[in-house]
Amino acid sequence: MQLPVSYSARAARSLGGPEWLAQRRLDGLDKFAASPPPVVDEDLWRYSRISELDLEQYVPSGTGATAGLRPRLEADAWPQSAALLEHVGERSGLAVVVDGALVSFELSAAASASGTVLGSVLDNPRGSEVLDQVTRLNSATGKEEHEPDVFDHLADAFLRDAVVLSVPARARVDHPIVIVHLLGSRGADEVAQAVSARTVIELGEAAEATVIEIFVSGDGALFVVPIVDIAVGDAALLSYNAIQQLGAGAWQLGHQRMRAGRDSRLRTFTASLGGEYARFRTESVLAGQGGSAELLAAYLGDGTQMHDFRTLQEHGAPRTKSDLVFKGAVGGTARSVYSGLIRMRHGAKGADAFQTNRNLVLSDGAHADSVPNLDIEENDVRCSHASAVGQIDREQRFYLESRGVPPAVAERLILLGFFEDLWVRIAAPGVRAHLAAAVAARLDGVTGGS
Repeated sequence: MQLPVSYSARAARSLGGPEWLAQRRLDGLDKFAASPPPVVDEDLWRYSRISELDLEQYVPSGTGATAGLRPRLEADAWPQSAALLEHVGERSGLAVVVDGALVSFELSAAASASGTVLGSVLDNPRGSEVLDQVTRLNSATGKEEHEPDVFDHLADAFLRDAVVLSVPARARVDHPIVIVHLLGSRGADEVAQAVSARTVIELGEAAEATVIEIFVSGDGALFVVPIVDIAVGDAALLSYNAIQQLGAGAWQLGHQRMRAGRDSRLRTFTASLGGEYARFRTESVLAGQGGSAELLAAYLGDGTQMHDFRTLQEHGAPRTKSDLVFKGAVGGTARSVYSGLIRMRHGAKGADAFQTNRNLVLSDGAHADSVPNLDIEENDVRCSHASAVGQIDREQRFYLESRGVPPAVAERLILLGFFEDLWVRIAAPGVRAHLAAAVAARLDGVTGGS
């Protein structure tokens, strides 16, 4: 791709840090420049709005006009993150990241005593290694299909920092570890930033942890590439929860890459509520026998928003199991896209995989696409997928209205019920209450477009 003026090697070098990171940035910049531009004719970008992205309008965070700007850290400037922390209550750790730079982190005494480490990749003696999760993903599958896309390379080129959470073998973190990303916070609204947000989570054998990650921004223009790499060891249990509550002017191209070992359990929940265009690419690889993954997501769009989900459930070992449920609603002229693939590799005998996508379209101008896919290379496996796009059930609405419930209230109740079966499956304390409140607050605007 052609490099915009602000995305120069000089700008990448200006970010400082250790030599290995400086070299990684330059390598990422070279790979970005050598990559063909994404087009909607490619499967990875089909149905997307990628042709509307204008990188020229953004300045990489920490460079150029954004380099000397002072971040806003007042609690009242970030009500979404304050509300989440209140709902979560007791926690084992907290990391605060401002425009891609880790500014503070803390761990409880109990978590520290277990050997758990939370901090910056800049201070990590394994810094270069922990950022190479994709290499390990390819090694686990024997395939080179998990390579970064062009925007992953761009994120590498202007990576300021990364949050690293390592939980050692047989350690148990009793309360959630919360990671808060405050984005577009470093100055006047006219400075539109491009931010690379990076998180690495590693669980050793038989370890247990819960992680909650929230992304918030103001309403100004913003381009963010959040990448999370997750490695779950044998017999380990991880609950990972991502909450996206970006402002109206934000564009997000997110990538979640996960590998789970033998007899491990991976539970993820993703909520996509904000942004003008919000994309999540989620890859789950079950690389060890008996591993399981539960992948859940909820999304709600109004106005001209678009929520875009691409998922891969890959089974590379026997008797693995994955269960995916993504549900969303769009009103106004909003759009949603779900494209998911279940892949059964050779050697995945006895594996089970389920994939469900449900969509409610709340207005004549809204639209939802749902594209489930299967790729089966092994016998003795079980796969199923289901997708639905429709309007609110007229009989349900009539039932409520016939009992004196006003039409707008009836529609609101039905929508709340639509998401309820997802809320009850959220394992992380406080996340259920936070999302239920956030969705309830948004529904007036969404149903108002119907």
